[in-house]
Amino acid sequence: MATEIERKFLVLNDDWRKLATRQKILKQGYFAGGGKASIRIRVVDESANINIKSATLDVARKEYEFPVPYADAREMLEQLCEKPLIEKTRYYVPYGNHIWEVDEFTGDNAGLVVAEIELLEMNESFEKPPWLGEEVSHDTRYYNVCLVKHPYKDW
Repeated sequence: MATEIERKFLVLNDDWRKLATRQKILKQGYFAGGGKASIRIRVVDESANINIKSATLDVARKEYEFPVPYADAREMLEQLCEKPLIEKTRYYVPYGNHIWEVDEFTGDNAGLVVAEIELLEMNESFEKPPWLGEEVSHDTRYYNVCLVKHPYKDW
């Protein structure tokens, strides 16, 4: 069983941009229902995955991810997923001993920029970059599955 340990922060400014080493454009959608898990389809470039996460909105969650055919994923995004879809550019920003993922949202969540760090242990220490703002790991509004129903533009 896989466990994801992830902390999420707002960003204070654009200083992270000059440190980004690469970026990807992501489009993802969530299937209706909820219950014990969130299930999403994510398309990145020409590849696609289905991802299942335990419904607990916390720093540590059970997570499973499997590849799916790209054409099937595109069809599921358009026909089966709740709208609006989550659209964002993910930037990879090395800082200290970690790689930060900075997500700049577009579409209905335009204007929202969050930085995430994946950790190996709950109490793992990490160096906080100077462009890092308030931690929002426990604020459900910032979870992608919640941004579908309550987009940033409506806050």
